[in-house]
Amino acid sequence: MRRKIVAGNWKMNLDYQQGISLFSEIINMVKDEVRGNQHVVVCSPFIHLHAISQLAKGHPRVSTGAQNCYAEAAGAYTGEISAAQVTSTGATYVILGHSERRTYFGEDGYLLSKKVDLALKSGLSPIFCVGETLEERESDQYFDVIRQQLDAGVFHLSNEAFKNIILAYEPVWAIGTGLTASPQQAQEVHAFIRNEIAAHYNQEVADSTSVLYGGSCNPGNAPDLFSQADIDGGLIGGASLKSRDFVEIVKVYNA
Repeated sequence: MRRKIVAGNWKMNLDYQQGISLFSEIINMVKDEVRGNQHVVVCSPFIHLHAISQLAKGHPRVSTGAQNCYAEAAGAYTGEISAAQVTSTGATYVILGHSERRTYFGEDGYLLSKKVDLALKSGLSPIFCVGETLEERESDQYFDVIRQQLDAGVFHLSNEAFKNIILAYEPVWAIGTGLTASPQQAQEVHAFIRNEIAAHYNQEVADSTSVLYGGSCNPGNAPDLFSQADIDGGLIGGASLKSRDFVEIVKVYNA
């Protein structure tokens, strides 16, 4: 049975005290209100990681993650953070391949594959993002784009290594725009991704891989999105900065 996961991506928001306050609210609300088997991951800026990872100890439903790591294990890379350094904070997840990293920082499939390898070697579970631009969707290239992103970034992994990957479909045209893929559009792509996994590995691996939806997901549209057969949760941006909104999304999976 695939894990249901709701992950928050705070992006470059919140100072240190604001982050600790928000995470404390989330922890307490999850403890009091979440009743299903869903798992919560909060991916914060690096400055918060150690502190919130300490707060998460003893809370089996809640984990922490970074929003990025570098493609080398160590060295003279001023300003970068290695996967091993992320692990040392107590975090257990890392977002890789987010469209903002691909667009603003020119990250390509080769670089991302190196990051994936180092993250796995350091004991992190990558949340690997794929998704198309509006132009690619309107020209019906989105399946080809997503296939290429999977091939370049994660499909070099062995069956066993791939079982530690979480995928996130984030249509670029729906990130921070207020636009959201319809449940049918999202399901179509999620089913395609699962079929690609089955073709590259096998059906067992495909059936056990969690695939999340990201792109202006909020408490209002989460129930319809999460009801789709191949959508296993969400990678939440703006709504993860409000504890009530975020936990309401998590509670969609309450039994």
